Amino acid sequence: MDEIIDLTVGFDQREAVAYHTFVQSVLETASVPCRFMPLNTKSLKDYDETHTDGSNEFIYSRFLVPHLMNFKGWAIYADGDMICLEDIKKLWDLRDKKYAVQVVKHNYETKVTKKYWGNKNENYPRKNWSSVVIWNCSHDKHKILSPNFIQNQTGSFLHRFHWLNDDEIGSIDKKWNWLAMEYEEKKEVNLIHYTIGTPCFKEYSNKSFSSYWNKSFSNLLDGHYKKEDLG
Repeated sequence: MDEIIDLTVGFDQREAVAYHTFVQSVLETASVPCRFMPLNTKSLKDYDETHTDGSNEFIYSRFLVPHLMNFKGWAIYADGDMICLEDIKKLWDLRDKKYAVQVVKHNYETKVTKKYWGNKNENYPRKNWSSVVIWNCSHDKHKILSPNFIQNQTGSFLHRFHWLNDDEIGSIDKKWNWLAMEYEEKKEVNLIHYTIGTPCFKEYSNKSFSSYWNKSFSNLLDGHYKKEDLG
């Protein structure tokens, strides 16, 4: 087979439906095969989550991607609270070997001080840069990203990619990580990030861009369940 896209996706059992709906949305538009790896902390046998400041279970494990790929090849990382509206191959085709990572370089201040589960939504440098990442897994600078190293680093160090020089961080168009409820609602976006709260939560079920998530969720269930089967 000529090409397979490796996608590592954040997984939190408390919002497992978000992971599966994101995968559904990718499959609906992908023009080449995709290989999904859920970042389920229970299956990461050599990694113990020692941080206590995370709003979800994959906030630090995302930096294991090069390690999980045996420091070879390429992979896309994406948070699970997203919907893909465009062929993921178009994101994959942006890979540039002169960079260690490629991200959307958001520069904004939040409009919402609290997000899902009542977590504080604070402003900080490079906020949401690490929520979609094209990883050049074989880049030499990533060799330090062992499970033990990640367990002992701060969030600011990891999420700001401080093990890299700035010129090793490539830029992706914002349409590949469009922040619902933070950015204006428009049609010309490729990937929606429900960073404040996924529409699977009742309080966000009818917020900005929620119709796209609800459509993929409906497609996920279509043909598998009938209302009477659910009792």
